[in-house]
Amino acid sequence: MNIDLCLVGIGTGNPDHVTRQGVKALNAADLILVPHKGEGKADLAELRLQLCAALVSNPATQVVGFNMPVRDADDPDYPAAVNRWHDAIAEVWLTTIRAHLPAGGRVALLVWGDPSLYDSTLRIAERLALQLPLKVSVVPGITALQALTAAHAIALNDINAPVTITTGRQLRDHGWPKSADTVAVMLDGHCAFQHLAPEGITIWWGAYLGMPQQMCIAGLLAEVSEQIQAERQAARAAHGWIMDTYLMRRA
Repeated sequence: MNIDLCLVGIGTGNPDHVTRQGVKALNAADLILVPHKGEGKADLAELRLQLCAALVSNPATQVVGFNMPVRDADDPDYPAAVNRWHDAIAEVWLTTIRAHLPAGGRVALLVWGDPSLYDSTLRIAERLALQLPLKVSVVPGITALQALTAAHAIALNDINAPVTITTGRQLRDHGWPKSADTVAVMLDGHCAFQHLAPEGITIWWGAYLGMPQQMCIAGLLAEVSEQIQAERQAARAAHGWIMDTYLMRRA
């Protein structure tokens, strides 16, 4: 049982974000796996299904859903909890692939943004490779940072200046990264920017980037911090989920 696994970056949910290479990879697959993350995030699975309906024309391609395991958010040992979660996801992949492709074949997964940037699909694929013969390929996608800077029509970096990409957890626990003037923040579910001294910081925030419900707020952090938090909370309550990211720059 040999499996060719292709991880296709799909951008932030807009079908136009998927490259022609990505469309070819999806249509070449025998099986496309779509994760279901529970009722509160049903829209995420539906978006993937809509992308498949719009982009996959091969009648032989199976589109199959699977129930996504849930990470133990109460475990204080975050790395250990994530490792167990990834093990569980790999096991579900294995079971689903064996059920639908017992003789092997080509499998595709639709990955938000790009598989290389703050996404764990490649790490989960490494676990799967320990259990069956696996060849992994990646089709790059538009990252949330690209969609963010495009939505605000700004450059990611200043002239000849570096950019630090970090997470909300790191920003909350360690503050503004040393020697950084521009900071891009991902995976921030708790608005970690509220813990910073806001003086001299400009923020460009965006949610549902590239989607019809796209939201963008920009301005001095001291002036828009509360607005971002309030609108983020309202949007999450309305949709059941939210994907957002932001860029901050010191004057």
